[in-house]
Order: sequence, then structure tokens, then C-alpha cells
Amino acid sequence: MKEVRKYILMVTVSGLLAITLGCSKKSGGSGGETPTPPPARPVTPVKSDVSMWLTQADQSQLLSRQNVALLFNSSSNTNTTINVDTTATYQTIDGFGFCLSGGSATLINSLADAKKSALLKELFSADSTSIGISYIRITIGASDMSAGTFSYDDVAGDVTLQNFSLDKEKTDLIPILQKIIAINPNIKILACPWSAPAWMKDNNSFTQGSLKLENYGPYANYFVKYIQGMKAAGITIDAITPQNEPLNAYNTPAMLMVSADEGNFIKNNLGPAFKAAGITTKIIVYDHNADHPEYATAILADNAASAFVDGSAFHLYGGSINALTPVHNAYPNKNIYFTEQATFQGGSFGGDLAWHISNLIIGATRNWSRNVLEWVLATDPNNGPHTNGGCSTCLGAVTIGSAVTRNVAYYIIAHASKFVKPGAVRIASDQQNTLLNVAFKNTDGSKVLIVINTGAGSQTFNIKFNSKIVTSTLSGGAVASYKW
Repeated sequence: MKEVRKYILMVTVSGLLAITLGCSKKSGGSGGETPTPPPARPVTPVKSDVSMWLTQADQSQLLSRQNVALLFNSSSNTNTTINVDTTATYQTIDGFGFCLSGGSATLINSLADAKKSALLKELFSADSTSIGISYIRITIGASDMSAGTFSYDDVAGDVTLQNFSLDKEKTDLIPILQKIIAINPNIKILACPWSAPAWMKDNNSFTQGSLKLENYGPYANYFVKYIQGMKAAGITIDAITPQNEPLNAYNTPAMLMVSADEGNFIKNNLGPAFKAAGITTKIIVYDHNADHPEYATAILADNAASAFVDGSAFHLYGGSINALTPVHNAYPNKNIYFTEQATFQGGSFGGDLAWHISNLIIGATRNWSRNVLEWVLATDPNNGPHTNGGCSTCLGAVTIGSAVTRNVAYYIIAHASKFVKPGAVRIASDQQNTLLNVAFKNTDGSKVLIVINTGAGSQTFNIKFNSKIVTSTLSGGAVASYKW
């Protein structure tokens, strides 16, 4: 990876001139080798009302700025038209990003200082050469993408948490978070555990089992100590979920926490503990698949629990993304979040790009989500580190080995994070058959439209705004972010 990121002028296969981020020539995992671009030659940027950034399914373009004249005009034609309307507004956007596992932090921290700084700047800065990640999810203790299982208090029976310590995170995770915050002080951080300390559970194990009722109080205080400890390190935890994938007891680590138990834990222990400690960190429920939205709505229906709850979080390894809207409609004063989806080794770049853009970047936000997070930020060439029993095929947004390569999840998130800034609002846009799309208005007044052509063939279409149109063309499987 080049230590100084810069724009590279290049000629595309079609003859159009493009400006692209200086990325490595390989996109690891989904998609494999990226074609080598033709030699560069000088180019004069054309005048355009709308900037267009393109990723092609065949990887011939990877988040490349197109040097094309997209000028609003009053002409008419018979093309399919996507109307963008800023007068119809929906949810506010908190951000787009990744899950920063402990293993991800270790890999990033292993880089030489110059490469580490360059990568973190590329990922988290808001400047023109970066992708502007604005939201991350971290784990409280180990996840399945850690080198091994641990909690912050592994002394059996320590109900007063005298041995609670964040020392295990002081080597990699905390230093990396501090560097990220130095680059983006406003980044939002969501934290969640894969398991309570093993001794707090009814099977005394990091996998399977449930939290013992008598340890609800100590476990609530465990969260309090965690948030306070991170704050002391300069890290503000914006939100927590009480349990990652609470209906999946078979990961390593994992813990079963059914809806009634999570609701009781929140209303009787966690919520009151936060209130007593003056903690304003949001509590978000569920954090699992869209096939069981009733998990979330059952807690939201309990007024005593709901009083402490900001909203609910979803994954999409099961169910339909459209299940999020009924949750919003039933409880419109509670927020919706999308907190995890993995890409996997062996998937195709084009197939993963299309599925994730359609279902998450477009689908989740059109179903009221305030964020979209992919799993996971970084893996090594063997899809590690991971626990024995953890995900052995999860593919990082970047692969860190002898070089740093960017994989399909990098581009999925970048098509939103680079252009849609925290505080933006989703605005109305016409969904058009195989031209799936979503639109936003940033706080500076700029508009962003993200479009994917899910058809097999090329499609020419109009973007209509304030009674004027621009016309653009996308090949089959291509994604474009338009900004004006």
C-alpha cells in the first residue's frame, strides 16, 4: 500500500477518463485480481453539476470518479426517471462503517507506523482521498474474531468486580481507537459482548449457556465499569447492546439471552445502573437477525424496559430487510440500526456487491436504519484471527498480510460513507425496478443518490431534481454514488 494516498488519473477500458483513489491492484477474497489499468495520461476534468463515483461488478472501476459531464437541463426523454425530492424526509443518519474486532485491531496495530497511519487516515478521515468511516462497532471482551476467549473479569465469583480490568485491550484495541478518534473525534462507537464472563453463566463456559439470575446485578455493573474505563481512556461509547446475537448460543464466545430475559435485565438492572452512574450511553436491544423482529417489539412493548431503550438493532443472516419497517411503524419514537453483515471468502465480488448494496446500503436505510455496519474491518490472509469455533471464512474489508488489499466490503461501505455524512437525512427517491436506489441530503445541503443496476444489461436513466434532469448510464451490476 502506498504510504501517501493520492488521486491517480487513468483511462478506463471504455475510453472514459476517471479519477480513482490510489488503491492496491488486488481486491482479496470476493473477486480476486483487479485488472491492471492502462497507462495514465494527463486529463482535464470536464464541467459537471453532479459528481459520479463508480464501481463495476468486474472490478474494472473501483470507487472511481468519472470525468463525465452530468449537467442538469430541462429537456425530456423516454428514459426511466428517478425523482429525488428533498421535501419528503425520513430518518437522520448516524453513519456507515465496520465492526472493529479485537483481531482487526491487532492486525492494524501490527503495521509499521507509516503504513498504519496511512491506512487509518484512508479509512477514517473525511478528506477527499479517504472513505470517511463514521460509525464502528467494537466488542466487550472477546468476539469470535479474537485470537482467544476472555472477558474483563475472569476471576470466578468476583461479584463485586474487584478484578475488572481493561488491560487486555491496552495493547491493540485501545491504542487503535485512540488513533481513530484523533482522526475523527465525532466517530460513533457501538459496543456489545459476545458473552458474559463464563463464571456468571449457568454452564461456566464462554459458549452456550445463559446469564444466572443472581448475576444480573453484577453484570449490569460490568457494563458500567466498561463504559467508565473506556471513557477514562478517551473513548466515548455512544451505545451498547446487551448481547450480540442473543438467539445464537453456538458461536465462540456466545450466550443465549431470550427476549424476556433481555427485557428484565434492562428494566431491573442495566437501565437503573446506568441511571445511577449518570451514564447516557444508549441501550439498543436485540442485535440479531431480521427473522425475529418480535424479539425487539416485545421489549419495546414493556413500558418499564422501553423507558431505558433507544431502539433496536438487526443483522440479515436470516429474514427480510423489509421486516425493519413494521418495527419502526409500531414504535416510531424508537430508532432502528443495522449492526452486522459479513462477506465471506469464496464469494464473488459482483454478487456480494449487488446483494449488500441492494439489501443494506439501500434496503436497510429505506427501512429506517440510521446506520449500516459490515463485519469485519480487517482479517489476515487466512481469515483470522478467530477463536476455535469462530468464523473461519469471514472476509475483512481489508486483508492485512505482506500488503494491504481492499475487499468487496470496503467498496460497499465506501459508496455511502464517503458521501453521506452523519446528520444527513434520508429523502425521497423513486425505486425503479432494477435501478434500486436511496437518496440523502447532507447538513451542508448537498444531495447524494446511490444507485445499483441489478439487471444484466446496461441501463440509461434520468435523475430528476427540481424539475431538471441529468442522464446517466450504468452497466449491469454497477453501483454509482451521485452527489450534487
